[in-house]
Amino acid sequence: MELSKIDSLLGLAQRAGKMASGEFAVLKAVKEGKAHLVLVTRDASERTKKKFRDKCTYYRVPYFEHGTMDVVGHALGKEKRVSVAVLDPGFADEIVKRLSREDNT
Repeated sequence: MELSKIDSLLGLAQRAGKMASGEFAVLKAVKEGKAHLVLVTRDASERTKKKFRDKCTYYRVPYFEHGTMDVVGHALGKEKRVSVAVLDPGFADEIVKRLSREDNT
């Protein structure tokens, strides 16, 4: 499975201990002000997407949709993952730049 640059950055952030993954851990990181970016997979349910979009809007955390459950989970070295929070501002900024480029192409 070929990983995109974004997925590789997610894996690197995971290995550096700068990620939260899974619904409860991500929501906790958002509420505690630790999350600098939240990613939800494109194949997540609309209800899940809305929950994270609303929380991120309220707490002013950047929110993006990216990849699939399988790909994001593989990038993190875990099972399927629907949501992840990046806890480091440097990783978050670089991922946002790459996501913005991806959306413009």
